[in-house]
Amino acid sequence: MKKVFLSDSGPVISDSIYSFWRWIESSDLTVAKIEEITNYSLELGINAFDLSNSYGLGQVEELFGQVLENKSVKREDIVLFSKCGFKSNEEGTGKVIYNQLTEKYINKSVDDSLRKLKTDYIDVFLLNDFDPLMKSEEVVSALTTLVYKGKIKHIGLSGFNVFQHKQLANFSLDIVTNHFELNLFNTAPIHDGRLDFIKEQYAKPMAWAPLAGGRILTGTDSEALAIRSVLEDLSVKYNSNIEQLAVAWIHKLGALPIIGSLNKDRIKNAATASEINLSHEDWHRIYNITKK
Repeated sequence: MKKVFLSDSGPVISDSIYSFWRWIESSDLTVAKIEEITNYSLELGINAFDLSNSYGLGQVEELFGQVLENKSVKREDIVLFSKCGFKSNEEGTGKVIYNQLTEKYINKSVDDSLRKLKTDYIDVFLLNDFDPLMKSEEVVSALTTLVYKGKIKHIGLSGFNVFQHKQLANFSLDIVTNHFELNLFNTAPIHDGRLDFIKEQYAKPMAWAPLAGGRILTGTDSEALAIRSVLEDLSVKYNSNIEQLAVAWIHKLGALPIIGSLNKDRIKNAATASEINLSHEDWHRIYNITKK
């Protein structure tokens, strides 16, 4: 698997990322299973792993930390992503889920993640979704200090639009990526400037839900059937399957797919998709279906 610079300031990562965001729904949320999938991903060449303080209310990070503590995975061989922002308040009868990007909460999130992951640093720390109450100067100060202290190496965003991204970038904050949904059913980042802006910053975007939560494979609506028909036709030409082609379409845009499946075959399909180089014409043949 190819390795790429996430931005002009690094880090060097695999051109696919494995994420544990779907593990909160798994009945097999154990150290052994996380260890198995992590090592399988490493065998495929994936060295970047996406975590968050909100995945299973922090449980996933704790289990991954045990994997690192067991030393079956070497810390220096992997690039760890973690993020903060989502916070839930379950007091009383109601449950409120909201974003909180304050200096205090960012610092607490980093310290909590470091403790759970049993590591001294996070390679890429992301702000997870924009908080309208965010004070940019405060956030930039907190992140800059965390980088200075060595607790985080790089800064990223998740779910920020172009104007929200600019609000922080204008402070000369070095932002190495922005995570957003991008797939054949959601091409909004192509049209609203998010894809172009992150490239303008000499950084690479990351695309979550590259298979649209399975809709590309199993969707029965007319749009899904039309997209699948084109992918099936092209699969013969490229000696591949429709999963690989759907992810290869994202690679052609210069975006890095975030893989969330627990199924090894699907992980392998997504991880090997970068080996497929869609022609200009075939990329647009697929794209044109999304515009109908």
